[in-house]
Amino acid sequence: MENAESESTRKRMKPDEGEGVMIESEMDQKEEFEGIVAGSEEVELAIAHILEKIERFTQLVSESLESGKTMFQKISDEFEERMIMVHKEQIEKWQEEIRELRMLDASNEDANVVLHNARHVFQNANLDS
Repeated sequence: MENAESESTRKRMKPDEGEGVMIESEMDQKEEFEGIVAGSEEVELAIAHILEKIERFTQLVSESLESGKTMFQKISDEFEERMIMVHKEQIEKWQEEIRELRMLDASNEDANVVLHNARHVFQNANLDS
């Protein structure tokens, strides 16, 4: 009898399809309790009340897990979007820096050409004098 009680109170868990959550179905609960000799009506009502609590709690856990998954997915999507935006902004800054360096280099090259021409003019002027 004691072994039968421990067998009946031991919960059999199975994965809930789609959620990967281990829950005990009502059918499994009924199968476990069918093996026990039926007790008084009061005990049966108490058992039914406990089974209802189990079902409500299981539903609450399932809803909480689904809510958590949705929240984490939203946060993950927002994080991904922000990281992409940060990357894009940094690349644009560096590309602007490259454009400025090229403009500065072109300006320096132009100034170098003017200075080089001015040296030639002064050297030619000194040679002519």
